Amino acid sequence: MFGKRGKRGRHHVSKDSGRLGVPNYDVDEVVEEAVVTAGPFDEADAPQDGLSRLDLGSVRVPVPDGAQLQVEVDPSGPVRAVHLVTPIGQITVSAYAAPRSGDLWPEICEELVSQLRGDGARVIKEAGEWGTELAATANNVVLRFVGVDGPRWMLRGVVAGPGEHNVMASDLLRNVIRGTVVVRGDSAQPVRTPLPVELPPAIAQHIQAQQQG
Repeated sequence: MFGKRGKRGRHHVSKDSGRLGVPNYDVDEVVEEAVVTAGPFDEADAPQDGLSRLDLGSVRVPVPDGAQLQVEVDPSGPVRAVHLVTPIGQITVSAYAAPRSGDLWPEICEELVSQLRGDGARVIKEAGEWGTELAATANNVVLRFVGVDGPRWMLRGVVAGPGEHNVMASDLLRNVIRGTVVVRGDSAQPVRTPLPVELPPAIAQHIQAQQQG
């Protein structure tokens, strides 16, 4: 259920809500995960792979087994972000309008490096599956940023969690991104504009009821 936490709420996602495998958090051995077709995908190329995805309007995201949803809502009403909270880290996947030429992530990546270092974080650039990834450490929290340039969109994923789960959390983030579908839409959008996040009706109604209560 959602719990009151300022303008945030949490909702438990049952195992049947998605079939994306997650590590066994109680052991150190490598655990085999569910196979996810390599993405992320544009809506026009979305696979019929049977993978259950949470429809958030601009993104359709596979949810790790046992994850909770944490929703951030602006005071004016729109949803700011939806986080997937797992025992090893919190994952956030967001889509943005991008130019037809692509190449937005390299720009955003450099800006993130400057911002994070300006805040006192230690930042390392690493070569990843889709290009540069950022690993940052600040206040005993490890963050991993992954960006993917698509057709007129850019997808950014970040996971934040304790250092001891860094490798597992990073792998889980990549697996979520591989299974994500981006719904860009046909409307003109200024570059870097966040694509709108919309909640499924049942979750939106629950949040509204919690706020009114």
